Amino acid sequence: MEGEYFGTMPSASVIIPAHNEARVIGRLLSRLLDGAAPGEFDIVVVANGCADDTASVARDFGVRVVETPVPSKREALRLGDQAAAAHPRVYVDADVEVGAAGVRALRDALGAGTLAAAPERALALDDRPWPVRAYYAVWNRLPAVREGLFGRGVIAVSEEGNRRLMDLPPVMGDDLAASLAFAPGERRVVRTAHAVIHPPRTLGDLMRRRIRAVTVVAEIEQGPMAAQEARTGPRDLLAVAGRAPWLLPHLGVFLGVTLVARARARRAVRAKDYTTWLRDESSRT
Repeated sequence: MEGEYFGTMPSASVIIPAHNEARVIGRLLSRLLDGAAPGEFDIVVVANGCADDTASVARDFGVRVVETPVPSKREALRLGDQAAAAHPRVYVDADVEVGAAGVRALRDALGAGTLAAAPERALALDDRPWPVRAYYAVWNRLPAVREGLFGRGVIAVSEEGNRRLMDLPPVMGDDLAASLAFAPGERRVVRTAHAVIHPPRTLGDLMRRRIRAVTVVAEIEQGPMAAQEARTGPRDLLAVAGRAPWLLPHLGVFLGVTLVARARARRAVRAKDYTTWLRDESSRT
């Protein structure tokens, strides 16, 4: 029966790095715990460098909390990994939503050569302005976006997959690096699992996200990992327009945002500034 758990050990560890996420951590934990049997998941929230009450909000849900004064997602993931009690490991961003059924589906998808799995995206766009909806209407149809594990806020890995993640070089775009660490035959998007992604509420915040994304790709391409398979080319955009001609106005918005983001990211790339995190606060309201 779904939701029942008969083992004495958790069936997976869920690690949630959280930096000043008091406004949204409860939203995630409510979804995650709803339908989960007692002890089914080992949930570890790593409050890193928080100036708010992220840790106390998480403790109110009865999950384990690790605190560090260091505001670093990579450090938070490392600490969470050290504290975790079980494999597989499921890494979840604090600003998304995923339920117990989704975690089970990801857990069960691992094995038989699959080292990493991620859910389908459910973009919460209903109350977003048209330019934001237009951008994501194109973005969500791109082959690299549909096939990669990045931009989903959730990734599950087997014990072998976890070792590979821990060996990755430190980069700002940890989810893109994680996706590229696995060959297509080793990773899987699980269609029966869904993560709710909360896009920016303003065009300005969308631009901040895209500038960060451009910087992330540049950092990875200058390092030991090749990000070519995550690149989108003109053929991809033409294919999207060919399949859905009604998207032509949306394509104009997508291209405009992309070109402006690339131009604004040049200064950071030239300076090799791969630590300034342009955070979108609008989606956390």
